[in-house]
Amino acid sequence: MKVVILAGGLGTRLSEETKSIPKPMVRIGDFPIIWHIMKYYSHFNFNDFIICLGYKGNKLKEFFLNYSMYMCDVKINTKHGTVETTNRISEDWNIELVETGLETMTGGRLKRIRHLLGDEDFLMTYGDGLSNVDINELITFHKSNKRKATITSVVPPSRFGSLKINNNVVESFKEKPIGKNERINGGYFVLSPKVIDYIDDDQTVWEKGPLENIAKDNELMAFQHDGFWQPMDTLRDKELLEKLWLNNNAPWKNW
Repeated sequence: MKVVILAGGLGTRLSEETKSIPKPMVRIGDFPIIWHIMKYYSHFNFNDFIICLGYKGNKLKEFFLNYSMYMCDVKINTKHGTVETTNRISEDWNIELVETGLETMTGGRLKRIRHLLGDEDFLMTYGDGLSNVDINELITFHKSNKRKATITSVVPPSRFGSLKINNNVVESFKEKPIGKNERINGGYFVLSPKVIDYIDDDQTVWEKGPLENIAKDNELMAFQHDGFWQPMDTLRDKELLEKLWLNNNAPWKNW
């Protein structure tokens, strides 16, 4: 089963980081967030990736072309021009980096890689969010329902503290409470290639017309995930993810 990662957006809400690199290349610790996503899928033995490029896609190409050099120690002799690598860390990944257009919307990016998917179901996610959703359970759920699409529904992390006030007296304060009754699209899809028939062209936004119409046709299931999920929309989000990683408390680190 192939893993499609949408990695072509402009990342304007994280402009502090994305002026020179695409959002999936923003680092969490020593590695870009897309590396964390791929390591997570790889833990479940999904190692065939299709990465949909757009904004500054060359930066992603450069990273993966030089991956083996990034992941080892290097000994260089300048007199003899020799290079020796040691302590090499390698991944068993097959990666297709596909230019899907600078202005192409999320649905259009999927349509552009239809020829690479074959007839089997595939996994799809965004290149800017991390979770500890169980991919095997997600796939089992998808297969058991025999629908065209499964979306992972999550509870959004609250961004502000909550006050309980009585006669202007704060009786309690809760930092970033979770709204249990509201669930949103958390990415981490399992999809039949047939869903691409719902996409018109490059300007189609996957989360609007296609998903709405798939739901109208009763072909969209929701896999409820109540564990960790965190998008990287803002600098604050990035700093939160990095803090978790550097403190060895990253819920998505399953390797």
